[in-house]
Amino acid sequence: MKKTILFVLLFSPFFVHAQFGFKAGLNFANVSKASSINNSSRTGFNVGLLLAPPSKKILSSRTELTFSRQGYNYKTSTNTGSVNLDYIMLPQYMCINITKYFQIQLGAQMAFLVSATADSSKSTGSTNGSGSKILDLYNKFDYGYGGGVEIHPVAGLLIGARVNISLGNLYKDVQNGQAPSFSSINVKNNVFQIFAGWKFGKATDNKKKESKE
Repeated sequence: MKKTILFVLLFSPFFVHAQFGFKAGLNFANVSKASSINNSSRTGFNVGLLLAPPSKKILSSRTELTFSRQGYNYKTSTNTGSVNLDYIMLPQYMCINITKYFQIQLGAQMAFLVSATADSSKSTGSTNGSGSKILDLYNKFDYGYGGGVEIHPVAGLLIGARVNISLGNLYKDVQNGQAPSFSSINVKNNVFQIFAGWKFGKATDNKKKESKE
């Protein structure tokens, strides 16, 4: 109980003045080093919550908790299909505030795979494992880095774009005989995101405080 009270006392000023918000947008996802299956990008979505400590300095930070639907399309000589990969992501970014309206973001992220499904059809037109669950074929944990830009045109509105590059292997091992088949284990996620959202709370204006003093 004492530890809980101490935690609240220490961090309550942070949460009172921090900016909370939400964001949602589109994903244009693909995988790298999978040319053997003629892979192409697949459109998904992202939605999440954000937390930004109070700051109007050049450098600040951003923590997010995001649901991200990713995946890819593929086409081989025998079948065509798509793979949906659903992740819970925890990005942590350093923000460079060029002006109060424009921000550059750079950082790292962790992700946990919660769902994976594949839809495929043979070249003859018949279906093959439509909607089949293939979660056990993938590594559950992923990690990587990302970067992007964000603009703040009015009030709490935010609009941004970001690229996420994974460093972890997508598959646990080479999946010869699966649909789709990979000749290499070195396949990784790549995602381009666009999003919009809203921030609540007001950042501390250090300049105003200094002028009053």
